[in-house]
Amino acid sequence: QVQLVESGGGLVQAGGSLRLSCAASGRTFSGYAMGWFRQAPGKEREFVAAISWSGGSTYYADSVKGRFTISRGNAKNAVYLQMNSLKPEDTAVYYCAAPEGVVVSTYSYEYAYWGQGTQVTVSS
Repeated sequence: QVQLVESGGGLVQAGGSLRLSCAASGRTFSGYAMGWFRQAPGKEREFVAAISWSGGSTYYADSVKGRFTISRGNAKNAVYLQMNSLKPEDTAVYYCAAPEGVVVSTYSYEYAYWGQGTQVTVSS
């Protein structure tokens, strides 16, 4: 059974940093892309960042480009999201996700596996 478990969320002041982690188990994710999405209250779930299986290609939403960095662990079954210069509008539940296939995607419907989410709250 595939399981994704996020950690690292919390409360931070605007301008601060957080590092989210996602540990994957139940399948070897080394050959698969992984991504991060977020959902704020009353809003649709939106793409944040994605990374190819090798870690050599990364993709970001325009709203986080230059502030967030996605990376993978050496064993490729972990993915991280370093979030710097946080803004109140970054407040959301952040989800780690993995697709069924190997293609990197910015669309949530192409991701088959999801974590339970971790809350990030940025105060002004």
